[in-house]
Amino acid sequence: MSTATAPATAPAKPGTGSTALAITGFGVLSGAGIGPEALAAALAAPAAPVDVSEMFEEELPRDDAHALVDFKVRDHLGRKGTSFFDRSTSLGMVACKEALADSDLEIDDDNRARIGITLGTTAGSAKSTSDYSKDTFIQDRPYLVNPLLFPNAVMNCAAGQSGIKFGLQGPNATIAGGPMAMLNVLRYTRNLINCGYADALLAGAVEEFSPQESWAVHYAQSVYGGDAAPGEGAAVFVVENADAVRAAGRTPDAEVLSVEVGVFDPPGPDGEFSRGLGLCISRALERAGVTAADITAVATAANGMTLLDEAEERAIGAIVGADVARLRVKDATGEAFSASGAFQLAALLARHRAEPARDGELSLITTRSAEGAAGAAVVRGWSRAGGDHG
Repeated sequence: MSTATAPATAPAKPGTGSTALAITGFGVLSGAGIGPEALAAALAAPAAPVDVSEMFEEELPRDDAHALVDFKVRDHLGRKGTSFFDRSTSLGMVACKEALADSDLEIDDDNRARIGITLGTTAGSAKSTSDYSKDTFIQDRPYLVNPLLFPNAVMNCAAGQSGIKFGLQGPNATIAGGPMAMLNVLRYTRNLINCGYADALLAGAVEEFSPQESWAVHYAQSVYGGDAAPGEGAAVFVVENADAVRAAGRTPDAEVLSVEVGVFDPPGPDGEFSRGLGLCISRALERAGVTAADITAVATAANGMTLLDEAEERAIGAIVGADVARLRVKDATGEAFSASGAFQLAALLARHRAEPARDGELSLITTRSAEGAAGAAVVRGWSRAGGDHG
């Protein structure tokens, strides 16, 4: 992981196997709905959060959220084997299914050992962990807890169940990164592919809506005066080596040209965090082999937490300027912690799908945490105006 004092590495040429990742399909479920079309529409005209007061028996800090109130996993994966999946696992698995359906990657016995999953999270399903822990205190002794609930309390449940469901025998990893999860997933995915451990990975992040998550958003927002509604969902991307995709005559939906992260002083009046995020942005541009003038849009992590939003904007403005379009993705999806970074990437791809005139444009993703973590990624996207995958 980069730090403020680490020397910048020499930039690699864009599109080389050492840096560039190709995205050949993606699936997204958010409070805006299911699929890139729903997300693109919500970005153009963000809707108000919906009523969630009847979703749970437990008390909520507020009665609205950007949640998929009517989501049922059996509607997408059938009843068999899904009865005891928690919400986090269900969302992640459906996003994986949607991503595979959206891609031209064909999985068979010859390649399934080379295809895996890297899934980002904050801490797995907070509700499942809390409910199972509660049962250990309130149920009759000695061990009268429901054993069927235990797998959901394990942080890698969503990734593991998805690997089983879709017959993927390659690397299967869960990365706990909170708001930094998606960028960390992309870095880990890049390492796995570049080191020869996998040819393709389903890379994404998931966050469920629950009373526990809702209270976490509430308290995090209250510290910095924010009022963003909680969100939920998952976005998963089929990621492959960009050189290999093009050599096979396939056209990607996007290329991730660079990802840079670092840990700095928390956002504050000294401006150190803004300088740190600015360093990540500069490194990402350099590694991608592009300049700030090439960037046409920035998908930001803005969520109404003034101190953090202003620190992020100072870094972006200092490098790419104030005139480049900003995509405030959380206005459409709410604060979804680990899934938010995945929504930022999905938002850029959904925008390309909806607007073919943007083919080949470069965009920037920025993210941050209240503790001082920061990151940036450079993405080049295309539509499918010429047909699926060219």
